[in-house]
Amino acid sequence: MQGTVDGFSYGLVTPLVAFLMASLGGALGLRCTTRSMVVSHSWRPGWLALGSAAIASGIWTMHFVAMMGFKVKQAPIHYDRAMTFASLGVAIVMVGIGIFIVGYKGAKGTALFTGGTITGLGIASMHYLGMAGMRLNGQLEYNTVTVAVSVVIAMVAATAALWAAGQVRGFLWSVGASLVMGLAVSGMHYTGMAALSVHLHGTRAPAAGASPAALLWPMLVGPLAFLLLAGVVVMFDPLMVMGKPDWTPVEHKPGVPAHPAVHHPAHRPPLRPVRQPGRSGSRTPQNR
Repeated sequence: MQGTVDGFSYGLVTPLVAFLMASLGGALGLRCTTRSMVVSHSWRPGWLALGSAAIASGIWTMHFVAMMGFKVKQAPIHYDRAMTFASLGVAIVMVGIGIFIVGYKGAKGTALFTGGTITGLGIASMHYLGMAGMRLNGQLEYNTVTVAVSVVIAMVAATAALWAAGQVRGFLWSVGASLVMGLAVSGMHYTGMAALSVHLHGTRAPAAGASPAALLWPMLVGPLAFLLLAGVVVMFDPLMVMGKPDWTPVEHKPGVPAHPAVHHPAHRPPLRPVRQPGRSGSRTPQNR
């Protein structure tokens, strides 16, 4: 028996909130990646790690906020906590690998393609691993072609986002890139959901059980708190809210004088002191 799937049981509320979560995580992650490109090597891993965790938390939160609106009318849905949190771990690791590649090799050429591909595969892996954590009286089946399309969307979105992060063009540029990333990740999610069908094991009447929202909200507290904390870090870093950085990477920056620069005349004064008037200008020794 085929289950009746409803992915929008709360109307447009869950898709809009999910989009905002993906955009928030993307904005924080991309700004941290941008920041890593204008600091010394000693600080770079920290900013890249923060960016990786922010993007992964954003897309993970987006996925499960969207899943609050997902219901199978003939069967209650539960979630395996271990599998659910494993999907977050996979997202952080794979997104981190992609971002570290771009952060150290640059957002161009082979490094951009490799980093974007790995990051996109991390997003897709998080989605389908999270779906595997669903528990219901039925079996999930997927359309292979639609799944492939969703994976391609994830890889293209990740590559475009990492390219935007490498441009270092200021805050508004990153905001626009994060909105595009949020839209693409949301599109990937709902494309993957369109590939889903549920084959129920029996013809039982709907059973009572906790709603997906009641099950998922406790799991979302940690990632939401992390996104808030990352947002505070970004807000209080002045470079994050300024435009184009006004300095070069530390490892290429010349020494900065401790005192304000002193204006020097165009011509240097003569090295020898000027002779006083009245004295002989001749260098020949005088006979006494």
